[in-house]
Amino acid sequence: MALVAARAAAAKKARDVLVLDMREVFLLTDYFVICSGNTDRQVGAIQEAVEEKLAAVGVKPVRREGVRHRRWVLLDYLDIVVHIFRQEEREYYEIERLWKDAPPVEWEEEEDRAASGV
Repeated sequence: MALVAARAAAAKKARDVLVLDMREVFLLTDYFVICSGNTDRQVGAIQEAVEEKLAAVGVKPVRREGVRHRRWVLLDYLDIVVHIFRQEEREYYEIERLWKDAPPVEWEEEEDRAASGV
């Protein structure tokens, strides 16, 4: 699910998409997906893409925060939490620094990237 969310965000040109393995450092979720958008509109597009792709695999968020103002949108899927920031908010809150003990998860933007030669 975290990789589906990360790929959906990347497809909408999200900046600095990061997946963190939270299992050893945080009891409430397994993974964080963190990304940024340049504008409120892009944050909304990323949020919609993430929700659409996860809904396609049968998962809906149990909680959504920040959707109205689109400065920091949080989508809580229990096993994963997706944070979509405006770039300014991401720099201000430095969430990666807060969770620096959580190891990053290696991932590729497209599952078939090697096959397509891109």
